[in-house]
Amino acid sequence: MALIKKHVAQVVEELPNFSHLDDAIDFFTAQHERDKIDYAIEEIARLDGGSFLVSYMNDDEADKDICTKIASVISNMDVDDAPIEEIMDLLKLDNAYIRNLGISILRNFGDSIKYYIVKFLIGDDRDLRIFAINVLGDVDFSESRDMLIELLETEQDINVAMTAVDYMGEIGEEEDIPLLESLKERFSGDFYAAFAVDGAIKMIRG
Repeated sequence: MALIKKHVAQVVEELPNFSHLDDAIDFFTAQHERDKIDYAIEEIARLDGGSFLVSYMNDDEADKDICTKIASVISNMDVDDAPIEEIMDLLKLDNAYIRNLGISILRNFGDSIKYYIVKFLIGDDRDLRIFAINVLGDVDFSESRDMLIELLETEQDINVAMTAVDYMGEIGEEEDIPLLESLKERFSGDFYAAFAVDGAIKMIRG
């Protein structure tokens, strides 16, 4: 049995050891004391309940302190056990606090999330490609620039391409300018494309 000290009564209370995820979740949802809630979160993570914990964060009514604890616990999980795609979905939320927690978790996993980014970047869903680019911009791991360059070499959707161009203005290098210039021809006649490309090039040149 795990032990927890109750501050008011100054007595030691036994906490249950869980062998089933559902039992740990039931305990979590029934608690109001932070010590017990924190204990339940750790138990849920130990029992491969990462998806449940992220789903708690994906709620406008979620408690900030509890979400912060969850983010800390998930960040310490093995990346192979963490629900990466569910964590990435947190970056779609309007809640800036939860979005930032999601970014913090993904940064902790670093290059290990590359597979998931590539999966979205090469997919047919335009919105997911844009989302993957935004994740690259937010998380900013070592291969972000290379992946954006590879995408821009073939991307035919102007909205996807210009999202990547915006980030290239921040992380691009002088040698990337010819590629950016070529986008003006690919999307010829579109004022927004020319404007975005020129802006990115200006940022790169400083």
